[in-house]
Formats: sequence, structure tokens, C-alpha cells
Amino acid sequence: MGSMNKLKIIPGEQVLYQGGVFFIKRILDLKNLLLEPIKKNGSFVRAEIKDISPVTEAESESTRSIAIESVPEEDWEIAQKRYAIIRPILAGELNSTQIQYLAAENHIHVSTIYRWIQRYHQTGNTSSLVPSPKNGGRGRSRLNEDIESIVNSVIEQTYLNRQRKSIQRTVKEIEEHCRNNKLKPPHPNTIRNRIRCLSDELKIKQRYGLKAAKLEFYPKTGKYSEASFPLSVVQIDHTKVDIILVDEKFRHPIGRPWITLAIDVFSRMVAGFYISFDPPGAIGTGMCIANAILPKELLLAKHDIAGDWPCWGVMKTIHADNAKEFRGNMLKKASEEYGINLEWRPVKQPNWGGHIERLLGTLLKEVHDLPGTTFSNPTERNNYNSEKNASLTLKEFENWLTSFIVNIYHNRFHQGIGTTPLAKYNEGIFGSVMQVGCGLPERIYDERKLRLDFLPYVERTVQDYGIQIDHIQYYHDVLRKWINSIEMGSGKSRTRRKFIFKRDPRDISSVYFLDPDLHEYFIIPYRNTSHPPITIWEYREAERYLTELGKKHIDENAIFEGYKKIREIESQAVEKTKKVHRLRKLNRREFAMTNSVSTLNDNKISGNETIDNVVLMDIKPFDDLEISNEL
Repeated sequence: MGSMNKLKIIPGEQVLYQGGVFFIKRILDLKNLLLEPIKKNGSFVRAEIKDISPVTEAESESTRSIAIESVPEEDWEIAQKRYAIIRPILAGELNSTQIQYLAAENHIHVSTIYRWIQRYHQTGNTSSLVPSPKNGGRGRSRLNEDIESIVNSVIEQTYLNRQRKSIQRTVKEIEEHCRNNKLKPPHPNTIRNRIRCLSDELKIKQRYGLKAAKLEFYPKTGKYSEASFPLSVVQIDHTKVDIILVDEKFRHPIGRPWITLAIDVFSRMVAGFYISFDPPGAIGTGMCIANAILPKELLLAKHDIAGDWPCWGVMKTIHADNAKEFRGNMLKKASEEYGINLEWRPVKQPNWGGHIERLLGTLLKEVHDLPGTTFSNPTERNNYNSEKNASLTLKEFENWLTSFIVNIYHNRFHQGIGTTPLAKYNEGIFGSVMQVGCGLPERIYDERKLRLDFLPYVERTVQDYGIQIDHIQYYHDVLRKWINSIEMGSGKSRTRRKFIFKRDPRDISSVYFLDPDLHEYFIIPYRNTSHPPITIWEYREAERYLTELGKKHIDENAIFEGYKKIREIESQAVEKTKKVHRLRKLNRREFAMTNSVSTLNDNKISGNETIDNVVLMDIKPFDDLEISNEL
């Protein structure tokens, strides 16, 4: 049975289709299935993969997906440890005897392992393995604050240092500190479990040094991970596109966009992309990963593109840029949530990104045929006026790119793999004479959670007006209970509590608020809902405009007044341009008419001339005359 978030596309799996429950009988191709009704005497049905969904049990506290940002780091490390234990079982690599050895090795009962597997299958996410709450709710410690403080302090000062004291010695010191403070010491097993659940990398780094941790846990940069099947390795890279785009309303040049592109190394299929005017960073990388994982049917429908883009599913490994702006906690945690191995390109080893860089080079060459291209160098550009010829908007360029990927690139022969990317992907999924197919990947159904997981977040306190990001305020009644909240345990300092918010740069008219009690995101709109929806780039344009005017005080009203003024200036510029064009055409017509009259006067027939003496002009047939459409 499918999880709440994922569905295995394999024979025998139960699915929902048009309100009925079916078994998957056979996978026909990358797009279609043969379904068998669960009820007897029913007929087999041919169905598209996009039209089926998981059969799930009623949602409960244990099966409900939670926002990964709401999980404390300590609990997240425990979930990671549990996932590492059950991962080989999920992959079918261990038999029952080996599972018993695995349980003994980790000092847990076999039934505990199977309970973890059951919980993981209910959601398909690592967050389902977060320890269940006791004494106060999800994510809260079982110990009171004073004992918790002692335990953390002693573990850090006694166990996690280069003296490498034993767990037994750490337990004794915690007991001694508790007794000195007239507190009941926690059970020794509680302390042992706390230490055991620390990441091995952290323990080795603190006890043996960074060099030892690197040798044990860091990726070996001398060898490239082999891509032996579809989505085993996905490379991600970024480049500034050689084209100037125009705005949606007035078609004015607004600059060159950046593209973040993901490629499936095995097949060279494009897995996903993200286009924006922001330089590369965690936002672009996260949104590109989300686009790569999710099915593409909605994207194709949005752009009205006929064709298939069957590359979707969670990849095993991602190779990404090593720059510091990409290495935030968001990408790391989101990748862990979906079981993705996130590897950073080693410094001074560009060969790791060879496949994606060649694809970006191919793309840029195609762009050079589009209006508004800047080409790759001044020699190529010559006297071509890129801004004057710019005509594509961001949406139109995205439409062109999607069509190029689906209908041209995926079906073009690729010398490196000896076939087309689409044929190679199909071969990897279904197999060939030379290779066993890996089967279709699991399909993600909770699109909202996935996109939010791969968005960076900001922290804000909730004031009586709501919250403010940049110069814009947001409010909804769900924030009411959190107004002026105080951080728990802040004592006399009464530190204001901060909450997590996420924002999609393509539409900043609302933000997503993570409710710390419900572990869910809620949409929070503008406080002033009369403001128009804008993108983050339009916001920055308005802010830049106000700064250039010398405005010292910039607030929300000023931003939207600036935005309105920019639109008015652009509108007036368009009208002036149209007026100039009309005047030029009118002047040309008047000149032509004046010139025509002058010619007739010069060739007027005198009284003593006969028609035969007049030299006739070269008369064209009616069909060859140029008739103006302006009349």
C-alpha cells in the first residue's frame, strides 16, 4: 500500500483510479499502466500514471507529515540514525538473520526495527522516524530543564573532547552533578541513548579531530560516483543565460536571467530547472531540486506543450556547487528528509560537473538564435543590438526552454551515450539485453510539502501587526495566539520567541508560517490586501528606484507607491513610443502624397499635346501594388 506522500509504481501495488481501487497489473511504458480491479469480474483498464494516486489509511498523528524545520536538531539526529539502520532493509539487502544481527549490533530489539520500518512506510519520509513525544508533546525532552542542562553540559565537556573519556565516566559525572544540585539523576540508559544517538561524525570530530572525521565521513574527491541507472546521480549547476528578457506588461528590457539546471548523468535527461533574475544560491538550487523530483505534467500543461517529460522521482545522489551560499542547513536537511545523498563538488576538481557543463554549453548555443541574445562574446555580437531586439518575457523564455528540452534535446542523438537521452532513460528503467532495468521511481504526491521543504526560511517574532519581511507586513488570524510570545526558558530576559516563515520569490504577496504546535504551514497574506501581488525582483526594482530618488525613509507604502510609479513611467514611455511611431508613419505618408502631387504637376499635359505624346509611367498590375494596411 502506498504511503501518504509516495507511491511505488510496481506490479501488485494498490492504487486509486477514477474513484475505484485497482492493482497495478503491468507497466506498459513510461506513461501508461494496465490496472486490474480489486473487485472480481471487473475489466482491466489502461490508465496514465498521472491519473492514479495512493490508497492510504485515515491520517493519524503517526502518519501525518510534519515540517522538517519543526524538528529539534537532537531529534533529527535520532531520526537520521534510525533511517541509516533500516535503509539496507528497505533496499532489500538483508535477510531475517542479518536483521537480527543488525538489531544486536545497535542494541535494539528486532521488533523496534520493524516498528520503524512501518512508520517510515506510512509517510515515506525520514521525519516519520523522529522519536515520539513523552511528557509534553512532540520534540520535547523527557528531562526537566535543570537536568537537561546538566546532561548536555557534561556530555559536551566530558565525552565530546580530546580526552575521550568513556560513556561510563560521563554517566558518573552527570549523576554527581545532579546530586550536588539535589536533583534525581536520569537513568544511565537515558544518558547512553543520548550519546549513542549523536552522529558518528560529530563524535569522531570532537574526540579524534577534524582530520579523522574527514577520512571517515567526507566524500573521497579522487573518484567520481558512477551513474549506473536513472536518477542514481544528478548534477546541478548554474549559468547566466546569454539573452536579455523583457517585462510582461510593457515589454521593456529587464536584464539577463540565471538558470539552474539538473541533469540525470546516466541518461543525460534534463531532470529539472529553475529560472530567475537572482544569482545562484540556496533558493534556486532548492527549487530546481523540487522541480526535478516532481512529475512534469502540470508544467507541460501550463505552457501548452505537447510531448512527454517522464523524468521524475527522488534521486539517490546530487552533485552540487561547492560555493558557501549553497551549503546551508536547509538543503542538507531537506535532502536528508527524502533520503538524498548530497555531495558537494570538490574544490579545483571541475571534472565532477562535466556533464552538466556540457549541457549548459549546448543550451547557450541554442539561445544565440533567439531575439535579444547577447551571444557569448563581443566578436560574435558585432553590431547586434541585444536590448533593441529583446522580445521574450521570463514566462515565454521558460516556455521555449521547456519545449526545447522535451521536443528537441531529449530526442536528439547524444554521442556520449550512443543514443538519445529519452531512449537511454527508457532503457535504464525497463532494461535491455545488456542491462537489467531499475523500474519506475516512487512518485511524490505531497507537492506542497516537497516545495516548502526545499525553500529557505527566515525567523521573525510575531508583533501586534503580524510579521514583517523586508518592508512588507503580513497578517492572518492564525498568528493571533503567538503575538508577543516569549521564548520558553528565557527567564528574566524574556526573549521574544521567533517563528519560521518561508516565501516564494515568484509571488511575495503571501508567506508560509510554520505553526510550532501543529507542525504545519499556513498561508499568511499581506496585512494590506489591497496591494497587488509582486515578485521579489519587482520589489527590489521599486526599492532601487526609491533609493535613486534619495528617499531616506522606505516603508511598505513607499515600496508600493514606487512600484506604481515605475509602472506609470513605463506605461507613459510605451504611449510616447507609439505616438512617435504614428507620427513617423504619418509624416512618411504626407511626404509621399506631396511628392506624388509634385510629380503630377511636373508631368501635366499641355494644351497642345495629345495623349499619344505623353510618356506613360511604368504601370503595375493591380495585384502587384503595395496596399497600406494603415488606411
